[in-house]
Amino acid sequence: MYNRDNFSVSKYFIVGPENTLDRDVTQMIKDVVESGFSFIQIRSKVATAREMIKLCIEASDVIKKLNKQDEVTLVVNDRLDVILAAREKGAKVDGIHVGQTDIPVEVCRKYLGEDSVIGLSADTHELLDYVKNTDVSDIDYFGAGPLRPSISKPDCGVDDNGEIITRSYDELTKLAEISKIPVVVGGGVKLDDLESLSNTGVEGFFVISAISHAENPKEEAIKLAREWDSCKEI
Repeated sequence: MYNRDNFSVSKYFIVGPENTLDRDVTQMIKDVVESGFSFIQIRSKVATAREMIKLCIEASDVIKKLNKQDEVTLVVNDRLDVILAAREKGAKVDGIHVGQTDIPVEVCRKYLGEDSVIGLSADTHELLDYVKNTDVSDIDYFGAGPLRPSISKPDCGVDDNGEIITRSYDELTKLAEISKIPVVVGGGVKLDDLESLSNTGVEGFFVISAISHAENPKEEAIKLAREWDSCKEI
């Protein structure tokens, strides 16, 4: 039913109501899916549970109306309760993305089932050792980064001392080589970064403000999707 056996993190968009400059989240999701993005994460630190559930239902409906439910994966950041409630109301929410201090992945797997997608933000400290040695039986992909400090996601890449650790292309190349599961990289990623990022061998990129803060989000999403696909064809 859900997309665990058939998903792509190649073009990954993260969005929530605090990221869109007061523009409609659902319309932005529609624009991004129409532009060729394969993975959507709903993430909000300010929306209520009911608002998040409503967003999940609307996003699921948009993806279904576009006949993309088998091609586009929909997950929610951290909120296991929201996913379960949205599913009860008929929404196809494929899974969850969690951080190192969120709900443990084995708990997510227990409640979401074997066919759900579970993503985990890779540990900032000792990143390569962590990815190489982590049990990935309950994890379907790693999120890593940032390339540079991110306004939309200031917690990305923060170590135990509160310092932001950015990732070099050499480090990401090693990460892609040793990871047993797909790696998606984000945090300050822009159009001009995609060729170099593609050359590292990671599975995909994620963005927030590159699209959600753009004057024309759909136009920017199309540019990003086309650039990534063209880089992968080389």
